[in-house]
Amino acid sequence: MTFARIGAMRSAPLEETLAQLILPVSVIAISLSALLLFVVEPMFAKMALPALGGSPAVWSVAMVFFQIVMLLGYIYAHVLTKVLPVRIGALVHIDLLCLAFLFLPVGLRAGEASQDNPAFWLIGVFGFSVGLPFFALSAQGPLLQAWFARSDHPCAKDPYFLYAASNIGSFAALVAYPFVIEPLFGLSAQATTWTIGFVVMAGLVAAAGFTTCATPTRDDESSSTTVTAIPTPRIAPMTFLKWVGLSLVPSGLMVSVTAHISTDIAATPLLWVIPLGLYLLSFVWTFRTRPLISDKVLNLLLPVTATMVLMSMLLNFDSFVIAIIIHLAFFFISALVSQRLLYQLRPDASQLTVFYMGISLGGALGGLFAGLIASFLFSSILEYPLLIAATLFCRAGLLNLLRETPTREFARILVIAAAGVMAEVFVSLTFDKPGIARYIVTIVFAALILLDWRKPQITAIIGVMIVAHLAIFQQFFATGESLRSFFGVSVIDTIMNGQFRILRHGTTLHGAERIRNANGSSPYVGRPLPTTYYHPDGPIAQAIAAARDVNGGLNLSVIGLGAGSIACLTRDGESLIFYEIDPVVIKIATDPNRFRFLSDCTPNAKIVLGDGRLTLGNQEANSDAIVVDAFSSDAIPVHLLTREAFALYLTKLSDRGIIVLHISNNMMDLREVIARTAADLGLSTYVRKDFPATAPSDMRSASIVAVLTRDPAHLGSLLKDGTIWEKIDPNMASSPWTDDYSTILPAIVAKMFKHW
Repeated sequence: MTFARIGAMRSAPLEETLAQLILPVSVIAISLSALLLFVVEPMFAKMALPALGGSPAVWSVAMVFFQIVMLLGYIYAHVLTKVLPVRIGALVHIDLLCLAFLFLPVGLRAGEASQDNPAFWLIGVFGFSVGLPFFALSAQGPLLQAWFARSDHPCAKDPYFLYAASNIGSFAALVAYPFVIEPLFGLSAQATTWTIGFVVMAGLVAAAGFTTCATPTRDDESSSTTVTAIPTPRIAPMTFLKWVGLSLVPSGLMVSVTAHISTDIAATPLLWVIPLGLYLLSFVWTFRTRPLISDKVLNLLLPVTATMVLMSMLLNFDSFVIAIIIHLAFFFISALVSQRLLYQLRPDASQLTVFYMGISLGGALGGLFAGLIASFLFSSILEYPLLIAATLFCRAGLLNLLRETPTREFARILVIAAAGVMAEVFVSLTFDKPGIARYIVTIVFAALILLDWRKPQITAIIGVMIVAHLAIFQQFFATGESLRSFFGVSVIDTIMNGQFRILRHGTTLHGAERIRNANGSSPYVGRPLPTTYYHPDGPIAQAIAAARDVNGGLNLSVIGLGAGSIACLTRDGESLIFYEIDPVVIKIATDPNRFRFLSDCTPNAKIVLGDGRLTLGNQEANSDAIVVDAFSSDAIPVHLLTREAFALYLTKLSDRGIIVLHISNNMMDLREVIARTAADLGLSTYVRKDFPATAPSDMRSASIVAVLTRDPAHLGSLLKDGTIWEKIDPNMASSPWTDDYSTILPAIVAKMFKHW
C-alpha cells in the first residue's frame, strides 16, 4: 500500500488518533536520527585514525566531511519539501534509506593512505564508507520538521522547538559515546548496534510520514479551490548571509578548539565530543523563547572570555587544565551569542528548510576553513585567533553601532593600540626582547577589551587589531621557523641566548641540539649530544644500551623521528631505521643546517615514510629494540599501544629484543594501560620516571618510559637498581587496549588521582 492511497481510507476517529501521534512520533524519530548521526561521527573517525597515524587532523577533516554532507542533506530536504507533496516526498526518502542499507554495517573501506594528499584521501574514504547513510540521516531533521509544519497540529506554526529536540538527541549521543559506548563496546559491536538503530529509525521515519499523510496537511488545503494561498515571505539576501556568517564562526571555532585540545592529549572521541557537545548544547539553550542566559550577561561574558583565551595563547599559561577550561568556556559563550542571534533571525515556518540550509552552509564553510583551507594558507595556527576576533562581530546591532559610533571613539582606540605596537617594536629592536614586547601589547589589548566591553563595535575592532598584531609579530619578530603539514605545525627556534636549537610540535619539545657553547660566544663543534628526553643518563638511552649489551650489538627501529636525537645514542656500524609519518619532520631532521643528529651520527640511517605501525609491518629485518616515540605535540597515537600493535612489534624483534615506549603525557597515566595490554601477550612491563636534577642549561627533560620484555633477563643491567625501574603488576580485571576497544578515560582519571 502506498501513501498515495491513504487519503481514500481516512475516517474521523483514525484521523484524530493519528493526529495525536504526529508530535510524539516526530520527536522520537528526530531524536533517534540525531543520536545515530552523532554517534557515527566519533565512531567512524576512530576507525579511520590508524590509517593516518592517529593524527588529530583526522577529526578536523572528519568534521569538514560531515558538515559538507550535512549541507547536502539539508539541500536535499529543502528540494524534497518544496517540490513534492509530503506523501511522495516520504516515499522518496524511504527509498533512500533502503539504499543506505547497502553500506551497512559501518566499516572502513580503504586502501593504503596517500602520503601526498592525506586530507583528500581521507575525505574519499569517509564518502565511500559512510557517506550515504550519513547523508540520509542528516536530511531527516529539517525534513521531519517540514512535514510536521505542514500538518494541522497546534504546534505546527512554530516548529523550531523540534530543532532543540534534535540537538538534545545529538548531545545525548556525544555524552554517551565516550562515557558509555566506548568504554563498554568495541568498534565491531558498536557498528552492529548502530545498524540495528538505523533500522529502527527507518521504521520511525516511515511512521512519521504515515501519520502526517493520514491527517489533513497544507498540501490538501492548497489543492482546495475554497482556500486562498498565502504567499511565502521572501528571504532577503542579507538575512541569508547573516545566517551563514553567524553559523560559520562557531563552527570554525569548534574545529580549532578541538584540534588545540586533542593535539596535546590524544586524538580520541572523548576529546572530540566535548567541543561538539557544547556546540549542540548552545542550540538547545538558545532556540527557545526565553534563553537560559540573558543577552546582557552574554554581552559581558564574550569579551571577558575572549580576553582570557587570547592571554592564555600569547602568554602560555603553565596550567594546561586551566587553559583548556578557558578555551572551552570562551567557545561555549561565543556559540551561545551566535546561536541566540540566529534564533532571533529565524524566518516563518514556511522557510524552515531555507533557514537550516543557511545554518548548514555556514557550518560547512567554517569547518572547511579551520579544518582544511587554513593549513594551506597559514604556516602557523593563525586561524584560531582570527576566528576569536570574528566572534566579537557576532553581537546584536553591531553594523548599526559601527555606523553610529563617533569618530573620536575610533581615534582613541587607534592611538592606544598604536602606542602598544610602537612599544613592542621599540623593545623588540632595541633590547632584542620580543617576548617582553608581546606581553606589553597583550596587556594593552586586554585592557582595551575589558574597559569597552559594553561597546561591541569597539571590542570587534580591537579583536581585528589583535589578529593583525599576531600576524605582524609572526612575520617580523618571531625568532623561529614555522612549517605546517596535515600532521600539525613544527617550529624550529633558538633558546637560552642562542645556545640551543629546538624543534617544537604544538606545545611539546621534540628535540634540542646545542649549537653554541655555554658562554654563548663560540659555536659548539663535534658530535651532537642528545638532550631533552634522550640525554645519556635517561631511560631511553639506558634501554637502548641494555639491548646492545644483551645482544652484543644493536639493530634499532624507532617509530617517530623528531629532530633525530636518538641517532646519537647509536654507535658506528649499528643499524638504525626511523619510521616517520610527517614528511615535514623528515625534511627538518635531514637538513644539517637545522639539526646535525642524523648527518653527524648516523648518515646511513634509513628513514621510512608512513605510519610507523603499518610501515614496520612491511619490514623483514629483526630488531634488538623497537622504540615507540611518536607524538603529535603531547598526544600519543592510541593505535601504537594496542594488543595488536604489541603483537606486531614482537614479530619484528630478535629473540632477546625489547620494546621501549615513551609514554610521557600531561593528562594521562598510561602505566596501567600499557602493563595490562602487554600482559595479554605474556610480556613484563617496567617503567622509569625520570626527573633530572641537573641545571636547566643541560636541557634535560623529565620523561616516563616503559620497557616491555618477554623475559626480565633480556633487560640485562637495566634492572641492577630495582628502585629506578619499577615493575608494573597490572589489574587483570580491567580490559586491555585493542584495535577494537580503547578508552583514555581511566588513564585520565589515574593521572588526576594518583600521586607519583
